[in-house]
Amino acid sequence: MTQDAAARRVGWTIAALCLGTTLNPLNSSMVAVALLALQHDFGISIGEVTWVITVFYIASTVGQPLMGRVIDAFGARRVFCGGMVVVVIAGAIAPLGLIGDSFWMVLLSRGVLAIGTSVAFPAAVALVGPLAAMASTSAPRLLARVQVANTTAAALGPVVGGVLITIAGWPAIFLVNVPLGIAALISVWVLAPRDTARTAVSGSAVLRVLDPAGVVAFAVGAVTLLLVVLGAAGPASAAAMWITLAVGIAAIAVFIWRELRARAPFIDLRMLAANRALSLSFIGFAVFSAVYYLAFFGLPQMLESFAGYSTAIVGLLMLPLSGMTIAIAPLVARAIDRRGLAPVLVATGVLLLGASALLGIGVLTTAPVWMLLMAAIMGVPYCMGSLAMTEAVRRSAPPEAVGVASGLLQSMRYIGAIIATVLLGRLLAGGVDASTWGAVVIAASAIGVGHLAVMLVAAAAVRRRAA
Repeated sequence: MTQDAAARRVGWTIAALCLGTTLNPLNSSMVAVALLALQHDFGISIGEVTWVITVFYIASTVGQPLMGRVIDAFGARRVFCGGMVVVVIAGAIAPLGLIGDSFWMVLLSRGVLAIGTSVAFPAAVALVGPLAAMASTSAPRLLARVQVANTTAAALGPVVGGVLITIAGWPAIFLVNVPLGIAALISVWVLAPRDTARTAVSGSAVLRVLDPAGVVAFAVGAVTLLLVVLGAAGPASAAAMWITLAVGIAAIAVFIWRELRARAPFIDLRMLAANRALSLSFIGFAVFSAVYYLAFFGLPQMLESFAGYSTAIVGLLMLPLSGMTIAIAPLVARAIDRRGLAPVLVATGVLLLGASALLGIGVLTTAPVWMLLMAAIMGVPYCMGSLAMTEAVRRSAPPEAVGVASGLLQSMRYIGAIIATVLLGRLLAGGVDASTWGAVVIAASAIGVGHLAVMLVAAAAVRRRAA
């Protein structure tokens, strides 16, 4: 195969992987416009219908590192295609809930969708290195395409969901996964390089490689602690909350004990402790995501409740955030290639802190031009941080653990989003006005200071590792 032909094949392969990676953020965001329709059709409360969001967040938080571990064990191409089969099945399950008037079928579909779509990002990161070598290009440039796809899907999710629901009702946002999953499955199966010799998929191999005890302890700990943070037990269930918290802490303790003793741990805690560049990338991404989602979730509330903009106008005012990411992703990839990873990490910390402070413009004015500028400025550090920290994880993780490391990085995104959701719930509980938005800006800036500190230490660790 000539170099040009190899480059074209790699381009098409990355496009196929990008299609798969869009499914998780797309399903995460487009369901937001389906809540009212689901509530009406199943005759349930607002609290009950929001479980379609909670279930997806919880399953994704656990599923991302789990699917990464499966990829490390059995191969990225193989597992990606298997995940797309799961996506196709899950997309067809939810509409069956209408037949038996069962909201549980919708929740089951959301949980299975989260697990199936969780294979895509770790698989894409695992394949970026081999694909970059095939095309004689840099891995960050290929990762930039994946990042653009993720960001675009998350931003366009509500728009896509609204169109689908208008045309065919809420089942359409589930059924759309069927053709998209099939397209991603076939294209990656045909185009992606074959996996190197891996463990044969069998029941005994799964038990031996995947550390079921560690996986279960991690899942129980993550789920119970997330339920506590999200307040899913309800304000009247204080006893249940404390019991859930105790179970979560105990499960995490068991998880740590197990992983320190396992021959093939689900998440190698000793490796994380010894690999500062990797562990700091995880911490930095969780803190980074908390700041970003304070803006991503908070700005629409401020623009609708305080500024009085319609939902459609708010969507337009938020577009520069994703548009800026799309515009500068190639430039960020080029900066990593030319300047190195460490300077980009530091620049991300500085710019994120600056963007957090500039959210304070909303206290003074909500004029459209300033809101557009604010959203665009926030998009710059978001693009830089997402790409730089993903590349830091890819470079820092051992080759045999790239999948689980990139999956765990995505879990950090969801943890940051949950932290932001809880903070907004507390800060804006009394309504949105100039003073409460100012409190959000102060919180974002304070977290931004912490993120900058982590980035400075992470950059030093990245430099030492590269030396």
